[in-house]
Amino acid sequence: MNFDLTCFAPDYAAARSRFMSAARAAGTVIKSYRNQGSGPSGEELWTDAAWLGNADAAKVLVTISATHGVEGFCGSGAQIDWLELRPAVPDDVAVLAIHAINPHGFAWLRRVTEEGVDLNRNHVDFSKPLPRNPGYAALADAIVPKEWTEAALAAADERMQEYRRTHGLDALRIAESGGQYTHPDGLFFGGHGPTWSRLTMEKVMADFAIGERQLVCMVDYHTGLGPYGYGEAMIADKPGTLPERRASQWFGESVTNGVTGTTSSHAQFGFVEDGWKAVLGDRIVCLTLEYGCFPWSTTLGSLRQEQWHQLNRPDAGWSDPETIRVKRYIRRAFYPDTDSWRELVLFRSRQILGQAVRGLAGG
Repeated sequence: MNFDLTCFAPDYAAARSRFMSAARAAGTVIKSYRNQGSGPSGEELWTDAAWLGNADAAKVLVTISATHGVEGFCGSGAQIDWLELRPAVPDDVAVLAIHAINPHGFAWLRRVTEEGVDLNRNHVDFSKPLPRNPGYAALADAIVPKEWTEAALAAADERMQEYRRTHGLDALRIAESGGQYTHPDGLFFGGHGPTWSRLTMEKVMADFAIGERQLVCMVDYHTGLGPYGYGEAMIADKPGTLPERRASQWFGESVTNGVTGTTSSHAQFGFVEDGWKAVLGDRIVCLTLEYGCFPWSTTLGSLRQEQWHQLNRPDAGWSDPETIRVKRYIRRAFYPDTDSWRELVLFRSRQILGQAVRGLAGG
């Protein structure tokens, strides 16, 4: 299998340029959505949606990149690769590629949106009582300590290990990353209301009449969990339901399920897929394609340090040496940036998207 690794871009601006070129060359219909912020060099920030195929197609394959901004290098590269391959799809199947749904996080090398919110914890009903994460509340000032010194970090890490000894590893992981709505300055914060990225995603669904489609498969690209280079196909559906059965049929035994506790993720609520399920019900198969990078200690460590830097050095410029160091750390934690890793990404992406098209065609 041949891979053109130039589909992977060095930054958000280059990624957008390459995506738009690939989308135009493939003959897609493009709608673009301007974020009012700007990037580190003053560049405009956009989410772009490219539709390939019959406008009235009954079935749609949707791909999403940069839900967690800094993870966008992977998803963007996979989307560009797919567009440049121009694989044949049945007449009743269209492809919708949503590029950089969180352009702020992609451009600024942050996991969160411009509101400081984890988009994959933001899809909850804010008119109702919000989910609770008492474990995070207990560990908030250890997960993001007030001081970034050797002594403070050692004390914080010991508190987290004591929580593990008392409650178990799974409880610690849920406390750390399950999602929370009480600490806006913390990690995995789900927000106080819908973010620009969530509202934009809802607008994309409306603009392309997603709710009118017969069957949809949504693949959301992520990085940071699991074995190095492996793309874990994760769902969050109750066993025996129609979406769960379809996912098992389409993607085989490699599928893991958050409901049954077999995924590498400990996320609990507010998923992007919840927004799609609210529109389509059991007419959608939602797949998170999660690529492993480095151990969890590296992943979480990069997030803790980047968040501390953001809170305590808000005026540090993009060219500040410490900013450069912190951003290089988080970029590498979520994007190893080696040819061997990128080849693994594209192999699994092509495999999953091919399975999705065949599954949709078989309906």
